Amino acid sequence: MLSVKHLIDTYSLTADDITQILDTARSFAAVNNARVIKKVPALRGRTIVNLFLEPSTRTKSSFELAEKRLSADSISMGGSTSSVVKGESLADTIQTIDAMNVDMFICRAKLAGTPQKITENTDAIVINAGDGKHQHPTQAMLDLYTIREHFGHLDNLRIAIVGDLAHSRVCGSLVPALKTMGSHVTLVGPPTFQVDDPSWFGCPQTSSLDEIIEDMDVVYMLRVQLERMEGAAIPSRREYNRLYGLDMVRVNRMKEHAIICHPGPMNRGMEINADVADCARSRILDQVNAGVLTRMAEMYLLLGGESNAVSD
Repeated sequence: MLSVKHLIDTYSLTADDITQILDTARSFAAVNNARVIKKVPALRGRTIVNLFLEPSTRTKSSFELAEKRLSADSISMGGSTSSVVKGESLADTIQTIDAMNVDMFICRAKLAGTPQKITENTDAIVINAGDGKHQHPTQAMLDLYTIREHFGHLDNLRIAIVGDLAHSRVCGSLVPALKTMGSHVTLVGPPTFQVDDPSWFGCPQTSSLDEIIEDMDVVYMLRVQLERMEGAAIPSRREYNRLYGLDMVRVNRMKEHAIICHPGPMNRGMEINADVADCARSRILDQVNAGVLTRMAEMYLLLGGESNAVSD
């Protein structure tokens, strides 16, 4: 099992933890991708609460599918269905649900630190499904899975993370996870989107995509998060696309084996062009599929699922 009780961030994960998640996810691939009956009894009798306090499509649906694949009992709460909108404190909400003897909370929240706060009010296991601009560890795991499946390894790969670095919890989770696994990361973005202290990440930062693109094994395009801008100045969509968008001219300069990733949802025509998103190098739909597998693995490992249930 993993060395952590909760999955709150990627800094707490060791290389062995990450490898175990990715290997376990691969063992679930046949369940999700090949079987007619896509279900195993690994978490039968376990109760999981999906507490989504911020809108989500990919993450929420993939967690719900992963729970069904593992035969867990689950309920989904959030937005207008949560008593938080009536003025109840988060602590009271969690303690009320906890009194029903649930086993796990999956939390998505607009405020950074919310999943950690939940751990202080329950004995159940907590998985962070994205909190503000802080962390999104399950996204990082599906990204690592996708990249490792293509190359067969993660060590010594050169990976560019491009775009809205300052507002991205994907960047905050993926960079430390990649470094733990031995990859070399370069951050790329316009000055208004760059991180304040790249040395904290331990990787270089540049404002020129064209200077580094030919050296990269993976070009990971971040969504421009207009909803988190807080007044940040950005050029027009056309200007942003010209300077930092991934078009086929740039794609044709990439290494022959290099791939393209994006966490979704995409701003087509801004950070990535439509023909690029759908080209043979794109692994975007592979990332979506990997999300179900890695989230199955994370829940299975954290809840100590039945050891023989993966192959049942």
